[in-house]
Amino acid sequence: QVQLVESGGGLVEPGGSLRLACAASGIAFSANTMGWYRQAPGKQREWVAGIGRSASTNYADSIKGRFTISRDNAKNTMYLQMNSLKPEDTAIYYCNSWPFSKYAWGRGTQVTVSS
Repeated sequence: QVQLVESGGGLVEPGGSLRLACAASGIAFSANTMGWYRQAPGKQREWVAGIGRSASTNYADSIKGRFTISRDNAKNTMYLQMNSLKPEDTAIYYCNSWPFSKYAWGRGTQVTVSS
């Protein structure tokens, strides 16, 4: 059974940092290109960052230079280090395969950036 479990979200002030994690089970994690997505209130889910099997990375323009995606294939886990957070980064963050989200979405992890 495929499971994608996101964690690490929370409430942070503007300029702060958070590190998200995505634990995957039931999939050949190391064989998948993976990505982080987010959905802000009242908006459609959007792609944020992607990482290839060889750890090559791609980022949406809105977060480039502030967020860093990484993966640990031995732990079947992907990470998103988020620095210099802005109020507009407030959203529920999800992980899935990328560029096509092949798997059922997890519950996500809420990130709220507010003073």
